[in-house]
Amino acid sequence: LDSDDSCEGGSESSFKDAMSLPAVMFSRNSVSIWSILKKCIGLELSKITMPIAFNEPLSFLQRITEYMEHTYLINRASSLSDSIGRMKAVAAFAVSAVASQWDRTGKPFNPLEEQGFRLVSEQVSHHPPVSAFHAESLTGDFVFHGSIYPKLKFWGKSVEAEPKGTITLELLRHNEAYTWSNPHCCVHNIILGKLWIEQYGTVEIVNHSTGDKCVLNFKPCGMFGKELHKVEGYIQDKNKKKHCVVYGKWTECMWSVDPQAYEAHKKSEKKGDNKKQKNVRTAENDDADDMPEVQETVSVVPGSTLLWRIDSRPPHSATMYNFTSFAMSLNELQPGMEATLAPTDCRFRPDIRAMENDEASKEKERLEEKQRAARKERAKKDEEWSTRWFHMGTNPYTSSQAWLYTGGYFNRSYKDLPDIY
Repeated sequence: LDSDDSCEGGSESSFKDAMSLPAVMFSRNSVSIWSILKKCIGLELSKITMPIAFNEPLSFLQRITEYMEHTYLINRASSLSDSIGRMKAVAAFAVSAVASQWDRTGKPFNPLEEQGFRLVSEQVSHHPPVSAFHAESLTGDFVFHGSIYPKLKFWGKSVEAEPKGTITLELLRHNEAYTWSNPHCCVHNIILGKLWIEQYGTVEIVNHSTGDKCVLNFKPCGMFGKELHKVEGYIQDKNKKKHCVVYGKWTECMWSVDPQAYEAHKKSEKKGDNKKQKNVRTAENDDADDMPEVQETVSVVPGSTLLWRIDSRPPHSATMYNFTSFAMSLNELQPGMEATLAPTDCRFRPDIRAMENDEASKEKERLEEKQRAARKERAKKDEEWSTRWFHMGTNPYTSSQAWLYTGGYFNRSYKDLPDIY
């Protein structure tokens, strides 16, 4: 589906009680993804229609909202007087924003066109698919915005998502703006074997006010899986002086430590690794990219400071699309909410609600046909589809083209919105 949904997030405390979905996920064993993907090797996948069995009961706009699960890290950054300390908190937030993807191998539904926060997101382009978002603190401490348009490619055994789009965080109290882009993401064993995810690539977080920079290296797993999930980087000031090293795993935690202490620790570790490598056996399985064994803990360097640790997932998460508590809360409709939400809000989508309740009905097909008919009608009248809450402009910090929030969504005046459901 591609149309113009919008969705709104609430405070962090609102998701704490969400421990389950109405029904467990259904088996995907009866559906052959190879029959769909075998003609798509090396191609861009955004136009390929996938069976509903490979979806999860959230839209892509709601997946974007999961950036905000660890909003407390932004609040921590805003409260600190030291710019290097603020960068540490922002770096931890940037890593935590991708943590919810671990084991989340279901495809989100394509979008239809106190210390809390509110967020609005919209599908602003169909081909290529682009989603824009704008979040703001209820206390006026920060604004967080960006647009996401990942390029998806199928490589035979895996699907790779190349990140496109810039993310901007403004700490209003400090007159600071930080920008970065997400790492690459790869889902392995699309055809055969257990699905698993890795993130890799270099992420640069720039403080455009002070010149401070954080460079994060999301490491690929490597031949023997030793680097699986590891993140390593450093924070430097405008004079390129390194103030600290940050390290950890994007699935688990992030720490900071003095650069000299980190280098000394790495040297001692390397001596031990050289002895172990003699006993490593080469993998010979060509049918599936087996996920390497995951070391459950990060080797903590003495003198390190914890920046962030992931929360444990609900007890039945494995049978519920591996959702976090925060993700499970994104479809909840509390009493009285319907009167204040836009009719295009993701929580009203009947196809997602049907899937969440284990009723994989024909709702997805009905909505797809409805939007096709709407496009044909616009073409007849020579009308162009237009965005509602965002417009194309220039990011003032990077000078690049960006989708910027127009304003007005939270005024709760939703007249003239289309009937997309």
